[in-house]
Order: sequence, then C-alpha cells, then structure tokens
Amino acid sequence: MLPKPTAAVAANTAAYETTPLVKPTGFREYDARWLIGSELNLMGAQALGLGIGTLLHERDVRPDIVVGHDYRSYSQSIKLSLVAGLMSAGCRVHDIGLAVSPMAYFAQFALDVPAVAMVTASHNDNGWTGVKMGADRPLTFGPDEIGRLKEIVLSGAGVQRQGGSYTYVEDFGERYVADLVAGKTLKTPLKVVAACGNGTAGLFAARVLRAIGCEVVELDCELDYNFPKYNPNPEDMKMLHAVADAVKASGAAVGLAFDGDGDRCGVVDDSGEEIFADKVGVLLARDLSARHPGSRFVVDVKSTGLFATDPVLKENGVSVDYWKTGHSYIKRRVNELDARAGFEKSGHFFFNAPVGRGYDDGLVAAIAVCEMLDHNAGTPLSALRAALPQTWQSPTMSPHCADEVKYDVVDRAIAHFKTRAEAGDSLAGQKVRDVITVNGIRLVLEDGTWGLVRASSNKPELVVVVESPTSEANMRAIFAEIDDYLSAQPEVGEYNQKI
Repeated sequence: MLPKPTAAVAANTAAYETTPLVKPTGFREYDARWLIGSELNLMGAQALGLGIGTLLHERDVRPDIVVGHDYRSYSQSIKLSLVAGLMSAGCRVHDIGLAVSPMAYFAQFALDVPAVAMVTASHNDNGWTGVKMGADRPLTFGPDEIGRLKEIVLSGAGVQRQGGSYTYVEDFGERYVADLVAGKTLKTPLKVVAACGNGTAGLFAARVLRAIGCEVVELDCELDYNFPKYNPNPEDMKMLHAVADAVKASGAAVGLAFDGDGDRCGVVDDSGEEIFADKVGVLLARDLSARHPGSRFVVDVKSTGLFATDPVLKENGVSVDYWKTGHSYIKRRVNELDARAGFEKSGHFFFNAPVGRGYDDGLVAAIAVCEMLDHNAGTPLSALRAALPQTWQSPTMSPHCADEVKYDVVDRAIAHFKTRAEAGDSLAGQKVRDVITVNGIRLVLEDGTWGLVRASSNKPELVVVVESPTSEANMRAIFAEIDDYLSAQPEVGEYNQKI
C-alpha cells in the first residue's frame, strides 16, 4: 500500500521521494487543482489515482477509465503517476495521450468507457496542475464525489485490486476531429481568427475550422508550454485584446479564442469588439430558439440579466434557469432539465442534441458561432451584437483570497449585504430588489443593476462581476459598494483586473 498522504513535505529530501504530498485545498468543488511540487508531488498523483479507482469500485462503476493530459511541461509525468495509481486500484486505463478536455469527454462515448480523468490545469498559470473527473457521462464530479474522493485519498483508504491494465489509444485525435466536423459545412465562406495562446487547443482549432469552410488566421496556435504571450484564458482581457488586434488587422468576420484545455471559447466581433461569453450565449440562445421555439437554457449567476429580459428570447418562448457557476454544476443542471443548452460567462458552453452531447467543448461552441453567422448571412456579428439591448458590464474580476479563508470571506459578505438589504438600506443610491444566494451573493437593484461576489472554485481568489442595464455610472456605483466592503477585509488582496 502507498503511505498515507501528507499535506506538506520539504522538497529535495528523502521524505519528498517516499511520501505522497497532497494538499487538502487542492480538492475543489468540482475538480482538483494543485501547485506542482509544493502542493502535489508524483507520489501524490499516484495516491490520487488509487483514490479515484477506489471511488469507482465503491460506486459500482465499471472500472474502465479514459485518461489524457494537456500541453504543460509536467502534465505527462503527472498523468503517468495517476495511471499507476489507477492500475493499482484495478482500473483498465485507456490513454488517449495529449488532448483537450472535451476530447477526453468524447472518448467516454466513442470508446464506451464510463469514467474519465483528464490531467489539466485548464487556464491556470504555469505551475498548476489538476484533474477533471467523471463517472457518469456526460457529467463530471460535483461536491459529493469530490468530497468522498478527498476522504479516501487523505485518509490513505485507497484499496489495491488485481485486474488493472493499460492501453494507449493511438491517433484518437483523428476520431475527435472527424466527429466535430461531420455534417458541418458553412454555406458562406467565413474568415476567422483562431487564437490558442500556445495552449493545447492549437492541435485542433485551425484544422477543425478549416474543415467546416472557414479561412483561418492562426494566432499563437503553435504549442509552447511557456505561454510566451499570455495565459490561454479567453476571459482575460489581454488575450481578448490580442484577438481584437488580429481581427482588425486581417478583416476577419470573427475572432475565436480558446483556453488551455480547449473546453472554453471567447469571441471578438468583426469590429474588434470583445463580446463577453454570456452575451454570446444570448446571441446563440436567440439563434437556437428561433429554430426551436420554447427552448430552455441554463446560465450561471455571473451571466447577464438579458437572459431574463431580452424581448427576442421572450418572443421565442424561452425559459431560463440561473444556476451555480462551475462547469460541473451547469453541465449537471442542463442534463437534469434536458435544457437546449447552458452558458457560463467564463466561456463554457454546453449544448445538448442536436448540437452536442451535453459536455463543454470550445470547438463545438466555435462551430455554433460560425453556424449562427451562416444562418444570418450578410449580417455581421457586430450588427447582431448591436441588436441586443444595451447593458454596461464588467469583465470577471478576481481579487486574491487564500483557499483556506475565501468561503468564510464570502459568507461574511453575504451576511453583510443581506443585512443591509433587509434593513432597507440603499446600495449605489438604490433599494435592493432581489438577493440571490444560490452561489455567493448576487444583489439586484431596483433598475436591474446587479453585482455578484462569490468564491472561485479553482483558484485562491474571489470573483466579482457587475452589470447595469441603465448606465455605466450605475455599474461603477454597485462595484464601488462591493469593492469598498472587500477592500476592508484583511484576507482580500489585489485584483487580477479591475474596472
């Protein structure tokens, strides 16, 4: 048996080479993220694999599992250590090699394998690693499964079994690409910028878009795990600004930006205007509901209020369910409600049939955007965007807050703002119309202006988003209320970006 994992062990010591290092905070709400070396070592990854395999047996899931890894200098080492643990737990491992996360989800269907463990740090900075896991396709683990996995791993309760095996699935990327483009041909040629930030999506993005009929301008599609320009994160304004510059320089109809593991997509219109992914979701919901009236959509609490107020969606009989932020939460909710699609402000898009299989795939979303433009041939994306009711909206802003305290800070913020709302206090010069606490706190003022504070599910940060349907001044006013409170909390640090 492996030794029981420890939460801390010094590098360059014998103990580091003989003891699994697994920091408890790496087990997050719906996946796992650690800093490699200081929070997780290779034996720790092995212990994690043993724990995942034990959980599969405990849940009576057939012990076949797909594994893959993203393009980081250390990801393959982490994956192979994870594989050793999975095999020791009696799992039959199907390794698809270098992959984007949705390719691993697709493999569950294509290979008829129930479980998945994709080694990826997603959009996190270099130095991070992690695992996205699931055992009930197309879903990924939620808090209950992650909580039980944490118990098994940290207590050393992993059970070794016979029967483990390893199979490398050669050229699986070809099957993934073929599935993405099957039956997808644009009627009108489209010039697009494909931006990958030197991340793993560079393996596939330009190829897939060309196959459906696009002329592709490649931006940072060469794989480089140093990420020399910027982190591949389509929610980061630095990446979106680079895409906007490329769109304007090339005269492209749209810019499409993909994150480090290819499950998210950001969009820039033909004028070089960055469109936050939730408003892209409104456009896609308009397009889908025009062809499928009465559609239901799920959106996360960071998303624009237009999903509830847009007159076109109302005319098309759309119903909308606001739900917890997080790819596993939205994916599960879309599945439970049999919704047409789900959208997150971060750029995760979840399409059920006929567009997708319910999981998040940045390339499926990119194809959907291209098809939307094809359905509206002659109308540029900037005009579709301009046809939306105007709102003033912030990017996602994330002040630093340690994993150990961030949920307590958010609980205090909820109590503070709920107390003020219940007392009838004004915020940003208005009364509070609604308080939504499904995930952090979303304060909605009388005119529809709103502000959100929640804890990040995958980094030591808080998340702040604000929007106003009436004015930029009101958007900034609600942000000032939230920022004044957070800035007074000693645990809250600098923002990654700020309005």
